[in-house]
Amino acid sequence: MTIAISQEAKDDLSARGFSRRQMMRAALMLGGGAAALALHPERALAQQDEDDSGMKARIDSNECFAGPMASGQAAGTSVFSRSNRYSPGGEFDRLIKTISQVENIPADHIVIWPGSNEALARSVVAFCSPTKGLVQANPSYETCVQAAQFLGLPVKMVSLKADYSHDVKAMLAANPNAGLYYVVNPNNPTGTMTSMADMEWLVDHKPAGAIVVIDEAYIHWSSGYPNNTATHLARSGKDVLVMRTFSKIFGMAGLRVGYTMGRPELLAKLSLWDGGGSGQIAVPSTACATASLTDVASIASRRKTLHENRAMTVDFLKKRGFKVIGPSEANMVMFDWKNKTAKEMQAAFRAKGVMIAGPRWPVWPTVSRISIGTREDMETFFATFDKIVSA
Repeated sequence: MTIAISQEAKDDLSARGFSRRQMMRAALMLGGGAAALALHPERALAQQDEDDSGMKARIDSNECFAGPMASGQAAGTSVFSRSNRYSPGGEFDRLIKTISQVENIPADHIVIWPGSNEALARSVVAFCSPTKGLVQANPSYETCVQAAQFLGLPVKMVSLKADYSHDVKAMLAANPNAGLYYVVNPNNPTGTMTSMADMEWLVDHKPAGAIVVIDEAYIHWSSGYPNNTATHLARSGKDVLVMRTFSKIFGMAGLRVGYTMGRPELLAKLSLWDGGGSGQIAVPSTACATASLTDVASIASRRKTLHENRAMTVDFLKKRGFKVIGPSEANMVMFDWKNKTAKEMQAAFRAKGVMIAGPRWPVWPTVSRISIGTREDMETFFATFDKIVSA
């Protein structure tokens, strides 16, 4: 099998100390297929569970409890019949213009992708090397660390603080010469927030040439949105990339749209291989994303529903004496079984028709993560929980 790597990309990787084997792995990873799917934890696990016949509730993959917003569905449907064209009405440019207006950031500071996982993996290739590794929290989202491990690059995992926020000072101390510091805010799997002051401290004190990637996949769920985003760091030209996805509050996990914000020269490094990712996004998906992004009423309504269902879930767990990790600001909750493993409890729930996340975070083997679904989903979880615990 022959995998094409541009001469410019080869020169860049070689100059940063990548071996030929590491170059080939980078090409495999960014070229799609099984290597790429492995770097998309939620999607890979979801595909393992495609046959969900008989399942009463799926609260395992942090998907939204509702499908695409009505405004987005209408926009996607309207352009579907013209999808014989690569871009029948300038959909890609319209999405970038809309992001620019909503985020108050120049259009040349935006690149759109099919979700955010590809951009995360690309950031590891672009800014890490055999001598400049990755630093991230533990537990946190896995794409970056899996990409770095696949490429044989140095990785440092740093425990969360007592309040479950990122310990940015410990992250810097863990590797003062890293190429990439990865912060997920709100964090996945805990749903907890890291303060803007802490993230700004990391940006100001990191080594020259390194970048901070701030993953805001779940930011729209948080009570402080839109006043708690890191967009201003990208807008002001800091060494920061801000990642977003339409897979969460917008209900578009299966439609694959996301975007990255940052200085143009940083974005260019992500696109060194092929010029960018917009060509991989379907036109109806793009139209749906554009309409959804400005649907502030639906965003607020979904956030309100999430907060109500999450509060109900936290109350249920605490009344039964379980330690809940938090406070969560996203559509997920973690809790500790103490004397049971997450693996065995996942199996017990699945046997009764309820899908919850399994043992993805080795540092916390007895802690389960559940996604917050509809009220009916959560009531099904409650009833199943009581049956299992009392058995």
